[in-house]
Amino acid sequence: MSTNEAFSRVKIDAQLRDVGWVIDDNINVRFEQPLPDGTKADYVLNNRNGHGLAVLEAKRASINPVEAEGQARAYAEQLGVPFIFLANGEEVWFWEWEKEAHPRQVKTVFSQGDLERRAASLKLKIDPMTVPIDTRIVERPYQHDCIDVLCQEINLGRRKMLVEMATGTGKTRTAAALIKRLFEAHTVNRVLFLVDRITLAGQAEDAFVEHLRDYPCHILKSGRGLDDTRRVTIATLQTMINEYEAFSSGYFDLVFTDECHRSIYGKWSGVLKHFDGFQVGLTATPCVLSDAAQLPDEEDGKFVRDTLRFFEVDKPTFRYTLREAIDHGYLVPYQIYKAKTVKTAAEGGFEVKRDELDWSAMDEQTRQEFEALFADGDIITVDPSALERKFTIPERNRAMVREFRDVLDKGFVGADGVKRAPLLNGKTVVFAVTKRHAETLAQMFDIEFADKKPNPAMRYADFVVSGLGNEDTVDGMAKIKRFKKEDYPKILVSVNMLDTGFDCPEIVNLVFARFTKSAILYQQMRGRGTRQAGHIRKTHFTMFDFVGVTDFHGDDEEEIEGGFVIPKEPPPDKPTPRRLLTLDVNDHIDPATRQWLTLDANGDFAFTDKHTARANELGARFQAWLLTQRFNSDQMRLLRMVENRIKADADTIEAWSAGRFLLLLRTQGGIARAYQLFGGEEGLERLVAGLNDFVFGDGYERAESAEHAAR
Repeated sequence: MSTNEAFSRVKIDAQLRDVGWVIDDNINVRFEQPLPDGTKADYVLNNRNGHGLAVLEAKRASINPVEAEGQARAYAEQLGVPFIFLANGEEVWFWEWEKEAHPRQVKTVFSQGDLERRAASLKLKIDPMTVPIDTRIVERPYQHDCIDVLCQEINLGRRKMLVEMATGTGKTRTAAALIKRLFEAHTVNRVLFLVDRITLAGQAEDAFVEHLRDYPCHILKSGRGLDDTRRVTIATLQTMINEYEAFSSGYFDLVFTDECHRSIYGKWSGVLKHFDGFQVGLTATPCVLSDAAQLPDEEDGKFVRDTLRFFEVDKPTFRYTLREAIDHGYLVPYQIYKAKTVKTAAEGGFEVKRDELDWSAMDEQTRQEFEALFADGDIITVDPSALERKFTIPERNRAMVREFRDVLDKGFVGADGVKRAPLLNGKTVVFAVTKRHAETLAQMFDIEFADKKPNPAMRYADFVVSGLGNEDTVDGMAKIKRFKKEDYPKILVSVNMLDTGFDCPEIVNLVFARFTKSAILYQQMRGRGTRQAGHIRKTHFTMFDFVGVTDFHGDDEEEIEGGFVIPKEPPPDKPTPRRLLTLDVNDHIDPATRQWLTLDANGDFAFTDKHTARANELGARFQAWLLTQRFNSDQMRLLRMVENRIKADADTIEAWSAGRFLLLLRTQGGIARAYQLFGGEEGLERLVAGLNDFVFGDGYERAESAEHAAR
């Protein structure tokens, strides 16, 4: 043995001890084991009775361990062991050589117990496709299809799979049925179910206790270690980050990641990469690489790219979309009521005059901040997106609360002359911006619905906050439990608590008092209302959009169905307290912004006859304009998108602008792409001017007149 290989063996000995091997009794581990052909195996790893489980071939650090696979296989064949490890002190490779064509790199040598379990499973293993799916756990056809697809992938030797299923379609139950099938087929023996919040861990535990009664599960708690008697371990990402290195890579045979945010596939992926198990990702987010660049929020695109990269696919292994679920009757459809206050609807911000503010009511710090903002002028312009972050307008919040109550009580007659109303017998979730905003809205809703309370001390509305920091609601879980199980509160205002993973079928109203650029987060928030609730005769749910979030995202299932929340990074140890500047100015709902948006049976918007007529007219003009031009295929692809957007906005659009390409392509590169296709800024301006003249001006009529004269 060379000196270099001896150094490697010192490291390998330490690695064996790290995962619990006893290496000095000549029973559990044998060194330089003589073989029938006269050669010697560097290490033979045995079970507790001294019977061989695996060969470990050691090489010096400068040699790629995989180069020894032929040598190690010859040793394994002579010893009759099913497993091979290849190591050089720096890398470890594992090979189930009778079942797999190639070894794969792992983080650690497996512990003795993990190897014993895997060896026992090999003797009992059967094709999981021959094991019936438990219909008491899942009865829907798409759930069975999903389980079959994943089992077929496993049979093909694939170890990473990504499942996209819309919020509310039963991902956890599907996982439970898959786990039971794989347990019964002896394909896996231990399962890790990884979530990113303790609330989701509790929901998963409830599901597994109910549906996997023969297979004990537990939630991993920090500092308590894993319970070897439990077949299913549920853990939050935050807990597992601090625990996983204490266990061998062979501890889990199957790892689920359920709605984990982007970091699990990026900087925290060490948790997933540590365990040598089948990897199954569960998400409601549409993950298609070609669409990642078009998402309006950069973090959304990164999530999609990182997820696909981790699972080594270009699209999900199995998909079941929101539109399919609604079409098949498993989720309820929805309607959207849109209304903005005057200040919220102001394009380019709204002006606040110095003399509009009550300076006498301000404390000294607030007065100084406003003095700095006004500087030498008498007017400041406030960006609506800063509301409830830097500025707050109490009258704006009151206007939204009153509007909600008014529509709830009286309904609203839309532009088509049809009166519609939200369902009354159910619960309402309100999405707020900050803790102070949530608390303010909860108090306002409580006052507005005081006549509906059984007694004054009862809370009709309450709030919960999770900012991953000091602003968290102390009794948040208790409040959520009351909201789900008891008659009151009827309204729960949320900041980051109910956006994802919250399951309450009785929700019939969602109130958006918070704007988000994230298409993924928006879809996840919307998914809170999709679940069926026959016991309250829930036929649909209503989204109240007071911030323009539905307009921004287009609510287009073909682009952004499903959803996934991306939590904020933990704040610093001593977060800086946030101060809001109160704008004591008037605000009210702008009547011109009130409208209903409804979906037809196909999941498409049901437009009014007036809208349809206008859209058809603009579409005809657009088609006529195209005939006067010559465009290549790339230009036509973009122009078709322009046409569809013009027709969709037919009620309100008066002209197309270059800036609209930014929203159309949902990326900061939208305008740059348009410049590239149409000859730079000047070329695009000429194109837009010609389009507007023909579609919105009198260019169409002039062309018709010229054609008529030519005849």
